[in-house]
Amino acid sequence: MNNDVIVCNPRPLRFWQRFYLLEILKGLGVTLRHFLGNLFSRKYTVTVEWPEVKREYSERMRGRHVLLTRENGSPRCVACYMCETACPADCIHIEADEDPNAPVEWEKQPKVFTIDLLRCVFCGFCVDACPKEAIIMTRTHEMAFRTREEAVIGLDQLLYRGPLSELDMGYRPYYGEPRTQIKLPIPTKK
Repeated sequence: MNNDVIVCNPRPLRFWQRFYLLEILKGLGVTLRHFLGNLFSRKYTVTVEWPEVKREYSERMRGRHVLLTRENGSPRCVACYMCETACPADCIHIEADEDPNAPVEWEKQPKVFTIDLLRCVFCGFCVDACPKEAIIMTRTHEMAFRTREEAVIGLDQLLYRGPLSELDMGYRPYYGEPRTQIKLPIPTKK
């Protein structure tokens, strides 16, 4: 076993490298070029003057959560805990209760359904996991809170009882087009 230590001495820095003067001047040049370009031309401006100018977002944007309701006004959620299990941030809390209006006697409904928006990472796993398509994400992203308690939204704030056409729906399950079978050529014997 060879225990020799190899010492590598770095090359000594030159005068200009020691003071980083050239790199500082290059950085100042880039900053000055962008400043003057934006000062005299609005063509390259990247700042959006919000709230006067609002940015357009994708159709599948992940914003605020919404629980959908059935025709009779009860929540579609059957308290199966799949969204709570799928959540990587552990921000969803559900407590189940029996549904007195259910067509099946063992069906449940959420007694407590809360989402802590300060912990939520808006990944959409809860939407993908829901078997009843009860939870979707809207395109609403303007959420301001004064206290941490306001950021924990409950069942009464999550339920949406209006028509879906008025809801600015964002991320929801996407099943795509039905897959077609690809026909491969059958090898022939020679």
